Amino acid sequence: MFRPVPHIERFPLQGTTVCVIDDALVDPDAWVAQAAARIGEFRQAPYNAYPGLELRLPDAFSGMFAAYFDQHLRAHFGLRRTLRQHAKLAMVTLPEDALHPVQTIPHRDALSSLPEEQAMAAVLYLFRDERLGGTSFYRPRVDGARMPGMIEDAVSGDRATFHSRHGIAQGYPGAGDAWFERVACIPPRWNRLIVYPGTLLHSGDIRHPELLSADARSGRLTINAFMTCRRRLQA
Repeated sequence: MFRPVPHIERFPLQGTTVCVIDDALVDPDAWVAQAAARIGEFRQAPYNAYPGLELRLPDAFSGMFAAYFDQHLRAHFGLRRTLRQHAKLAMVTLPEDALHPVQTIPHRDALSSLPEEQAMAAVLYLFRDERLGGTSFYRPRVDGARMPGMIEDAVSGDRATFHSRHGIAQGYPGAGDAWFERVACIPPRWNRLIVYPGTLLHSGDIRHPELLSADARSGRLTINAFMTCRRRLQA
């Protein structure tokens, strides 16, 4: 599925690295065709920050992705081995007025809180219209003591209270606001894979929500993968 000799570009960001691999899959069109054929199996994701439809991929694919990560990418992040992994096909589909408050702010994919483990995330873009957007990364503008209260209000789902109390607009995260500053954006490209620590604040860079679609052949289709890895022992 993956090209055996990837060309990896590394971009330093907030003390860590984002890795980018273009032309990652041998046959990306086959994945688009599979997603289109199985569109009836996609489901809305009510349990996380993802603003759209998801389809969990078989464990066999997750294992192959983890093996690819272990062979080519793990060393760039100072990790020893992959402990757990899962992957899904996903499409951002929600209009801005339908977003839950937690979907209007950047988030972290923190799959583990153990100090010896590191959450990793990957996005593989399976769309050609680059206006559908890549991935933005953020840093907080406010003191850390203020953040838990805002997050708690976002999770509660009371839109009126959340937006009036915290001054965050109803829409996808953009260049930033009083709470967050966008510090980097990796643009999308057909068959591009990006890999980064899930602890980085990030969000889909959705600048043209009017283009979003639930059609796998024209929408913002991606493969999203998540790994929990063991950190390398410190000397």
